[in-house]
Amino acid sequence: MSAMKVLYAASEAAPFIATGGLGEVAGSLPKTLAEKYKNKIDIRVILPLYQGIYDRNNFEFIGKTSVPLAWRQQYCGVFKKRLDNITYYFIDNEYYFNRSDCYGHFDDGERFAFFSKSILHILNMIDFMPDIIHANDWQTSLVPIYLKTKYSNSKGYSSIKTIITIHNIEYQGIYDLTIAEDIFDLHGKEKSIIEYNGSINLLKGALETSDIISTVSESYSNEILDDYYAHGLALIIKRNSLKLRGILNGIDTDFYNPENDNALFENYSKDNLKNKTINKLDLQSLAGLPQDENIPVVGIISRLVKHKGFDLIINDIEEVLKEKVQFIILGKGDHGYELYFKSLQNRYHEKVAARIDFNSDLARKIYAGSDFLLMPSISEPCGIAQMIASRYGTVPIVRETGGLKDSIHDCSLGSGNGFTFYEQKPKVLANTIKRALKVYNNKEDWEKLVETVMSIDFSWNKSAEKYYDMFQSLLNQGEK
Repeated sequence: MSAMKVLYAASEAAPFIATGGLGEVAGSLPKTLAEKYKNKIDIRVILPLYQGIYDRNNFEFIGKTSVPLAWRQQYCGVFKKRLDNITYYFIDNEYYFNRSDCYGHFDDGERFAFFSKSILHILNMIDFMPDIIHANDWQTSLVPIYLKTKYSNSKGYSSIKTIITIHNIEYQGIYDLTIAEDIFDLHGKEKSIIEYNGSINLLKGALETSDIISTVSESYSNEILDDYYAHGLALIIKRNSLKLRGILNGIDTDFYNPENDNALFENYSKDNLKNKTINKLDLQSLAGLPQDENIPVVGIISRLVKHKGFDLIINDIEEVLKEKVQFIILGKGDHGYELYFKSLQNRYHEKVAARIDFNSDLARKIYAGSDFLLMPSISEPCGIAQMIASRYGTVPIVRETGGLKDSIHDCSLGSGNGFTFYEQKPKVLANTIKRALKVYNNKEDWEKLVETVMSIDFSWNKSAEKYYDMFQSLLNQGEK
């Protein structure tokens, strides 16, 4: 039997370019599938050729073409790179992608419409007609839409199945309806696919036209049936609920490995936790905090935005700071939160260190040197920080939502791999942190918990099996 062919379409993918969870997933899930199902799946990844993608010397130039988008005929160059048993394709157009940032431009809608159209346009050029195109988030939502509207009658295209994965439903690609024809090349009845609440909503169009809708955790797939989590799309999700799936993300355990991570002060394993203490002491020194291995360190690595639960933290953190504890915060985001944590550091300079930045090297030092990682998110589709922390023997404290609920279970009953709470109340969060500090101060219980946390398998292996089964079931549907 020939290998199934999957084209994984994403607006970013590690190690080439990654700004968040999507880039991490696009960099590690296809790689795991290719390794685990060798000869059974031919999975390839396609992404834009951004300015920030360096070391292009080994990229192979496939060719160039002209992609039609409404009244435009835009240059499209195609490059290829083979890495870790995966073929990566890059769509080149300097006007759209030769910019300092991946996102945040006034014409993002047009940029990713071009990218989505290019994906379908070049399939014959790259000699890869996939069985499945796996799109991700609003940036590639137009792939299933264009497949249904522009390419459904083209030779070889009619049998292609599509999946759209929602990494965060808050971002939907919403634009003024008046630009549907001029920017998105959708006319007449085609416009109804992307119309929602009087505007263009690209993600809505993908939910309607794709064969499967997947999310990055099982709990999140249930949560987005409720408009509190769905950001206005609950009606569309419910209408398409029979094709809704939830699969928890994993992490690249080769990359996130305390035994060989060169960002750490000292490498260590669960059989040699003495060196984790060295990381803690050196982190305290780097952060300008008193060095004391007996003071529990709580790390926070996050975007500083409301849905990450920062109102819960700031409304009762000073009560927690009465305890023997230190906090190290790394992140950027809303100006009000940034000012608050800088102010907190000034008032509690021996207990709080705030770095208003994002630095992946420092982040890994915090994962390794902290005792706890705090994630009180109001909404968290999956989250990978709690998995990375666990890999480094740092115990998660999380709110029970989305992927946090699916991956971290409270240890109060004698099992579990962290501390959890549900109520969105500052006092409940403060009490959960205090409960965690009590366990820390019981060294026998603490050592068992750290060992348990480091033993949890957060690799992609189990999730990759579920993705493969989903691909297979989708193709089997097409054979009926």
